[in-house]
Amino acid sequence: MSTFLHQRPLYSPLSDPDPLSPRQSSSSQRQISLFSRTGLIALLSLLLILGVILPWTGTPSIFSATKPASLTKWQQYTLSQAVSFVAKNKTVIVCAVSQPYLPFLSNWLISISRQKHQDKVLVIAEDYATLYKVNEKWPGHAVLVPPAPDSQTAHKFGSQGFFNFTSRRPRHLLHILELGYNVMYNDVDMVWLQDPFPYLEGNHDVYFTDDMAAVKPLGHSHDLPPPGKKGRTYICSCMIFMHPTDGAKLVLKKWIEELQAQPWSKTKKSNDQPAFNWALNKTAGQVDLYLLPQAAFPTGGLYFKNQTWVQETKGKHVIIHNNYITGFEKKIKRFHDYGLWLVDGHASESPLGKL
Repeated sequence: MSTFLHQRPLYSPLSDPDPLSPRQSSSSQRQISLFSRTGLIALLSLLLILGVILPWTGTPSIFSATKPASLTKWQQYTLSQAVSFVAKNKTVIVCAVSQPYLPFLSNWLISISRQKHQDKVLVIAEDYATLYKVNEKWPGHAVLVPPAPDSQTAHKFGSQGFFNFTSRRPRHLLHILELGYNVMYNDVDMVWLQDPFPYLEGNHDVYFTDDMAAVKPLGHSHDLPPPGKKGRTYICSCMIFMHPTDGAKLVLKKWIEELQAQPWSKTKKSNDQPAFNWALNKTAGQVDLYLLPQAAFPTGGLYFKNQTWVQETKGKHVIIHNNYITGFEKKIKRFHDYGLWLVDGHASESPLGKL
């Protein structure tokens, strides 16, 4: 983010249209000269702080009158305005991104562009730097829902920062449903190999994927799987599709409740996914749930670790999730190893271009 200051011209005492009276002492002249030099140093210091330090914080300048109109515009841009702008056929594809993950965002967008669905993508920016960068490159496709969390670093899975980042998700999705739109949520460490929308058949309330790596038979049940050892299912909160139904809204409200009941702590380093599973389990009898086919939407623990299965299901894969691994660089390397890191050679296919 850039911050601009409009300064008035600085005049030296020598250029004053009303010069000092000869009756004034020389000591007074020295005091004024010293003050002017000190003032100039102070002003330069302020310029340094505002022009160099603040842009790195991702925080908008307090001097709103000096900001370019475009920056003020995007700060005032609301989620309802953004959804209305990007939605196609009452459907929007949503992700949540902080600045360190912009390369993953671009990689994900390239894969979506190849399926001709990029126009309905809305980026929920989790810091001002991301808000400005995306809208600079792709106007209208990013919105920040205040307050922005502390997301200037790539938070490690299980950290409090990661929890704070992901726990905002159900509120964003609920707002979109209440506006009357269908919504698909994706993590940006995903790659589309095919168009997923033909798999969202029927009029179910909530569609989701299993995060378990155990192989399911082709044509497996689309019902919510049975609970695991922890008394709940292991559904992934990384890929969700919802219709704006009472059932889908009930799941999101329950998800929010479960997050409030299970806050992050140093002893219990939770994330949003267990709460999502509890919400599904506790509303299953009231909501029409649909488990997407494993062959089309495999977890990273299956796709990247069971090459026999990958060969047996070749041609069936739709969205690949780079999970079951933590660390920014490790994820990039694995995408590279499997030919799924598209940014380096195909940046022009991203709506963001080359970042």
